[in-house]
Amino acid sequence: MKHTKDLFSLEGKVAIVTGGRGLYGGPISTGLCEMGATVVIASRNVMACDAYAKKLRDQSYRAIGLPLDLSDDESIKNLVKDVHKCYGKIDILVNNAVDRQNMTSLQNATRMKLQDSASVNLNGQILLSQAVLDYMIPAESGCIINISSIRGLDSPHFPFYPETMGDQAVNYTTEKWAMVGLTKYMAGRYGKHHIRVNCIAPGGFNPGLSDNPDTKKFVDTYIANTPLGRWANEDDIKGPVAFLASEAANYITGATLVMDGGWTIW
Repeated sequence: MKHTKDLFSLEGKVAIVTGGRGLYGGPISTGLCEMGATVVIASRNVMACDAYAKKLRDQSYRAIGLPLDLSDDESIKNLVKDVHKCYGKIDILVNNAVDRQNMTSLQNATRMKLQDSASVNLNGQILLSQAVLDYMIPAESGCIINISSIRGLDSPHFPFYPETMGDQAVNYTTEKWAMVGLTKYMAGRYGKHHIRVNCIAPGGFNPGLSDNPDTKKFVDTYIANTPLGRWANEDDIKGPVAFLASEAANYITGATLVMDGGWTIW
């Protein structure tokens, strides 16, 4: 029986975090590094990834930045091959990246917008998981964590949104629900290879909205209707991901861990 502290350690693990320097990705990458993992921060903006990785290395953590375009099959294959060539394994994949450029209301939706959005936010996640599983399956080990949202569990509560925020994106809600389904599918299919697949459903986490007069009312309403009475912070997102990536969660798979301050209990 291992000591509990050892169960939570990620020492020696190699992790890929897509969108690993953004709003959610930054804390996730930092949290995995703090627990001992080597983290590959991947997105289309490789300069930003490099800069964030350097920031982590300056704190004596192990991190690198690599390019990844989830809408490009070759980019996906090249990232996974490069990581495996460099480190000899891939232990953890965090499917965190999200492209918001093609978010659209139902009334304004076009086939092109929906296809371009799903190409990254759903199909890209599936194909990246496929590429990583090609190495995890022979190793008979691995952990995939999908980042969904409370939008993957419910629907936008439209009365809370002021007109200044516009209509809520139909494809965001649809894609985030799909991530929960993808989690269950992969957990069921690859559990026999000792590969765990879980999901995080974060609640409100966007500090910039509180500073904007057009969105502050929404934030205040959201907080007032959240049982814990506050907006999420960086520690709230990195803790659950580090837990699910660790051996402390070795008997957890196919689960969606809800991190929303209690929002979805109402």
